[in-house]
Amino acid sequence: MQTIHSYDFTGKKALIRVDFNVPLNENFEVTDDTRIRAAIPTIKKVIEGGGSPIIMSHFGRPKDGPNDKYSMRHLVAPFSKLLGVEVKLAPDCIGEEVKSISKALKPGEVLLLENLRFHKGEEKGDVEFARQLSENGDCWINDAFGTAHRAHASTAVMAQFFPNDKMFGYLIESEVESLDKVLKNPNRPLTAIMGGAKVSTKITIIENLLDKVDNLILGGGMTFTFVKANGGNIGTSLCEDDYLETALNIQKLAAEKGVNIYMATDVLAADAFANDANTKVVPSNAIPEGWMGLDAGPETVASFKKVIENSGTILWNGPVGVFEMETFANGSKAVGEAIVAATAKGAFSLVGGGDSVACVNQFGFADGVSYISTAGGALLEYLEGKSLPGVAAVRE
Repeated sequence: MQTIHSYDFTGKKALIRVDFNVPLNENFEVTDDTRIRAAIPTIKKVIEGGGSPIIMSHFGRPKDGPNDKYSMRHLVAPFSKLLGVEVKLAPDCIGEEVKSISKALKPGEVLLLENLRFHKGEEKGDVEFARQLSENGDCWINDAFGTAHRAHASTAVMAQFFPNDKMFGYLIESEVESLDKVLKNPNRPLTAIMGGAKVSTKITIIENLLDKVDNLILGGGMTFTFVKANGGNIGTSLCEDDYLETALNIQKLAAEKGVNIYMATDVLAADAFANDANTKVVPSNAIPEGWMGLDAGPETVASFKKVIENSGTILWNGPVGVFEMETFANGSKAVGEAIVAATAKGAFSLVGGGDSVACVNQFGFADGVSYISTAGGALLEYLEGKSLPGVAAVRE
């Protein structure tokens, strides 16, 4: 398998699939450039190696062909500024004109192709569209982990046109390496913290993790489906009644596999879903009528911290309380602090999934954890044990 570290880019046109699907405000200004910044090291590597990067990405969800609202032209200025190179914009992503612009690029010049999703063939994974895209370059680098779970033309299908000239960019490489550190050869004990509102969205992940982890901490709203399944009173707390049976099965499976499950034994309950609601700490299985659990209680926080701080590898996906409201942020903050403490002692910690990442950034823990995954769906599917087309296409 080729790698970006050893490949000779001299005089080569390198097609790089990135994820520039960034948010814009009403003036078409980028409000969060994280994804553009994440792609810069890979692009610079090609430039430093004497090649010409040709950048391709989807942007938004254009429905019927080209639409100025979703044009890559809005990204040229911020991208050029971050890269420190004047980026050229192609009028399209395929066709004779684009091909001749690509061919004429000198080493160090950078071309940004127009939005891939202006063509239906991108999302359909159309082979002919992938072939036309491939004609713009000499090698293909996939660096879009956020779309690696989609078998689109530019993220997977294109690989067949570069049998000996395909590789991961730095971003995908680090994502996959970090996930494999957790899932394939973790330092023990391995602890997974699964939070969030619903059991239903995390079942396949939890089932897959039961074969891998030593400890499973369940937090957030999904806790109450388990508490109710075990006969507890949960007041008006969040609960998925269709999943009570599932919750009991997960507990049974964990016991069979020797996995320790930790859940809230006490919670901070409130009489309304509001920051200024009345609150009290109660046992998680004895929440009064009209009250709801919105954060982990002190006893729970202490037990979670103990497990986390004694772990060799930690995966965090989902908060353990309504951290967006200050009153109910203590549990998630404490979990974050425990992860930082464990990491300082030598544990490997991976934080992934929108809410956990927001949590880590909100409390300023980003520098204290080993790796933060930027991917949503791709991360979850990898944790579920599924093969990702964008990863498989490079490895095959």
